[in-house]
Amino acid sequence: MINNDIYRRLRYLFGYQYDEVVRLFEATGFEVNEAQYKGWARTEEEERFIRMSDRELAVFLNGIIIERRGVQEGPPPVPEEEISNNTILRKLKIAFNMRSEDMLEIFALVDRKLSPHELSAFFRKPSHKSYRYVKGQYLRNFLMGLQLKYKSSLSQPK
Repeated sequence: MINNDIYRRLRYLFGYQYDEVVRLFEATGFEVNEAQYKGWARTEEEERFIRMSDRELAVFLNGIIIERRGVQEGPPPVPEEEISNNTILRKLKIAFNMRSEDMLEIFALVDRKLSPHELSAFFRKPSHKSYRYVKGQYLRNFLMGLQLKYKSSLSQPK
């Protein structure tokens, strides 16, 4: 799963338009222009497609966390230069203020059964013997589950 796919799915889930994406980036001290906004939303086959870097996706996810959880004291979070599926899943967990039970419920919505032990392995340090890498299919299923659970309530006008 490329970063652009994650960006598109989250934009769809939250119903973000250009001004809202700009606001998310500004909340973390970064800027985005209209060409990037549109280019990231295109597919690889389309003209003017712009590949979203790991750092740009990290900034976007950090912006979602700030929007949903509020601004924390101190400087804005520093975006990762490289972002793994595990980090993306962790940032989504933080943004939605989820407990393990909530995440297992999301996975169950798309018929992906996980045990609590399997889920906790995704959040361990990579050096831990029980660490487990989040494969693209797990992340895709989680995003689909989020859409099933939250799409109607999140995209309502504020």
